[in-house]
Amino acid sequence: MSKVKVLLVDDEERIREMIKEYLSLEDYEVSEASDGLEALELLKQHDYAIVILDVMMPKMDGWSTCREIRKISGVPVIMLTARGEEYDKLFGFELGVDDYIVKPFSPKELLARMKAVIRRSTLVQGITVSDNRLQIEGLVIEFDSRNVYVDGNLADLTRKEYELLNHFIKNPNMVLTREQLLNAVWGYDFTGEDRTVDTHVKMLRDSLKEYRKFIVTVWGTGYKFEAGGKR
Repeated sequence: MSKVKVLLVDDEERIREMIKEYLSLEDYEVSEASDGLEALELLKQHDYAIVILDVMMPKMDGWSTCREIRKISGVPVIMLTARGEEYDKLFGFELGVDDYIVKPFSPKELLARMKAVIRRSTLVQGITVSDNRLQIEGLVIEFDSRNVYVDGNLADLTRKEYELLNHFIKNPNMVLTREQLLNAVWGYDFTGEDRTVDTHVKMLRDSLKEYRKFIVTVWGTGYKFEAGGKR
């Protein structure tokens, strides 16, 4: 079974060591970042199940980091902060924070909140997840092998088609602009045009056959991944 990957972002080394030690004992794989800029670079390179994000950090604070994360990813975010005022919590939720935990806290409480947030993020109607395999009706994605099956048949996806599908799946029901998809799948230094996204979405839809229905066009904006039907 693959370990659940966690991105831990906090400028206090002592806090990071304490959390990492506890989560490692619970069989989580923890990556560390000491500021928001470092965290964003890691998010571009790796897929994480959740981000644990401190508010007060140098270079880029937690609020700004969360705002930038939401431009490229729907990954669940839990904010860590010494401030517990209601206004701060409401501000965080408006930015797209999934939960909010006030320092000092126990690692056991953090773990419980993490599990709840991750569980909510995977309970999208029509999707079942086990280990590193995801199934939506007759569409099956195996993340370790990068194989995609359509009604039991192996789909012949290009690398970019797979990466596009993977990004859609990790951001269900989230409207993604063409620019966001270009940044996430092709990279910030890509010099191509928005038409590249449309072309690859068409190719991906053709590869998915009847399950093309999950990729919905949002006219004038981009696309979103909607999985309906029975569980």
